[in-house]
Amino acid sequence: MLMTPRKPATVGEILIEEFMEPMKLTQSVLAEAMGVPRKHVNELCNDRRGMTVPTALILARVFGNSADFWLNIQRRSDLWQAMHDPKEQERIGRAKPIIQAA
Repeated sequence: MLMTPRKPATVGEILIEEFMEPMKLTQSVLAEAMGVPRKHVNELCNDRRGMTVPTALILARVFGNSADFWLNIQRRSDLWQAMHDPKEQERIGRAKPIIQAA
């Protein structure tokens, strides 16, 4: 799989730079809108919490976009991490393709 060598933007970066800053939202205000503890938003913003399906659905409702938008950000970040982690590359390299006889 080809992927850019540049690390993709994280959920936290997108959340802060594309949504919270332009809308002048604090973590507390966003947490209240989402119906979650402020710690949840803080962990998302600081990339200490991964995007889950329920959180993606909540953010989609809050910001009027799609859950896929948020999940794709997480997916790109996870793929990049796995493809640039030597330990993961070693594990992936040990996998053997299954060849079926014709």
